[in-house]
Amino acid sequence: MAQSEIQAKYFIPTTVSQRERYKRPFDLLILALTHLLLAPLWILLWTGIPLLIWLEDRGPIFFRQRRIGKGGRTFYVLKFRTMVVGADKIGPVWTVEHDPRVTRVGRILRKTALDELPQVLSMWKGDIGLVGPRALAADEQLTLEGSIPGFEKRLQVRPGFTGLAQVYNKTDAPASKLRYDLDYIERMNPWLDVNLLTLSVFNTLLVRWDSRSGKRE
Repeated sequence: MAQSEIQAKYFIPTTVSQRERYKRPFDLLILALTHLLLAPLWILLWTGIPLLIWLEDRGPIFFRQRRIGKGGRTFYVLKFRTMVVGADKIGPVWTVEHDPRVTRVGRILRKTALDELPQVLSMWKGDIGLVGPRALAADEQLTLEGSIPGFEKRLQVRPGFTGLAQVYNKTDAPASKLRYDLDYIERMNPWLDVNLLTLSVFNTLLVRWDSRSGKRE
């Protein structure tokens, strides 16, 4: 697809761009403060989680995936690996409840969303932000665009580590995801972001993430 066609497909209204201006300074401020104030915790997570993953099966620590972000731009994210090596070759793309391909460490990481922690690197780069629509794998985004009218509209803003759909769309239904994401784009403001970040922290502390029957690696 030519660049002009991509720009036309993922058109971003000027009003949306204006309302989004606070997000990059907001993200950098929160990231800087949390890294400074919680440095011992970051060190523990960045050393302890990779060690546990490696000790379980001596496999790779990270999983790399191409995703589509704001305006249809593609980029790569890293996640902590939660499935056995070669899981994509021995089962479906989506996991199922009690999927045997998910490792013991992986189950804990998914329930706490700590498998997403390496995406902090993408936040520093600016590929994603703290709050916004979830950046989907490229094939998943394009497939849903073909089956759900207007699904590309969720890419009007920078994708986020957490968001309205991530917190409230427990079934991960694509149509509901779109409704939540468009609702967030319409309502986005710093106070809503703080509220969603707070709820996300509680979900991690209370091990409430990944209650869906299926989830991608």
